[in-house]
Amino acid sequence: MGSVGIDSADESGSSSESGVGRRGLLFSGARVVAAAGLLGVAGAAPVAAAAQPVRYPTTGLRIPDTELARQAMEFAREVSTPTLFGHVMRSYQFGVLMLERTGQRYDRELLFVGAALHDLGLVERFISTGERFELDGADVARRFLRERGMSTARAEVVWDAIALHTNFTIAARKRPEIAAVAAGAGVDVSGQGLDQLDRDDVAEVLETYPRLGFKREAVANIIDQCGRKPMAYLLHPFAEVGRKYIPGFPVPTIEQAVLAAPFPE
Repeated sequence: MGSVGIDSADESGSSSESGVGRRGLLFSGARVVAAAGLLGVAGAAPVAAAAQPVRYPTTGLRIPDTELARQAMEFAREVSTPTLFGHVMRSYQFGVLMLERTGQRYDRELLFVGAALHDLGLVERFISTGERFELDGADVARRFLRERGMSTARAEVVWDAIALHTNFTIAARKRPEIAAVAAGAGVDVSGQGLDQLDRDDVAEVLETYPRLGFKREAVANIIDQCGRKPMAYLLHPFAEVGRKYIPGFPVPTIEQAVLAAPFPE
């Protein structure tokens, strides 16, 4: 099956072809490819999904042929560690492969910039004192894109994709670019949904962007976030890691929060 990606789209929903054709820890056990997953999300134009994994050569997964996509990639490369940069690029490629399985139409540029910029909140210069890393990254990405001419409406889609990428069950109900950023990151972080993809495609993605000790760096980033601003991760999957590795970690569990509510019963 050929690519059904849309390289660019205006805010009214029309499109023009202009180019060539993240976490187990983060999703609390949610399947990346669930019954309510990438099929039928808001804004999609679904067609019948193939019963078997669709072969979509990763040689076609180069970035969209737009100036904004190239700028986003170079920005991510500049500010990220090599390991983190490899992760965001694999997340894009896995996200595309997941969408190609469903036959949905989507905006390739929006998906790419959302994936490429989705972990800016883990970059030292962008870490705030009190927000979750997803919100830090979403805010930086939106500002970066608006300064380079992306419309407000399109930048808000990217903001949503980044802000929601650790909550797949919500992201999956949104438009396909948002769902695919979460799905692609989830494949790379925890392997959820990896069995849905063609082995040759996966091997080519990993050859192009090796993992470079990603597991260790990812866990270290989670611990760092929990140590810097623990209460930002109240009722967040990161808190599980904070409780394991940080003595006296102050963030209560949901049970503790409920029982500590200032009511008699």
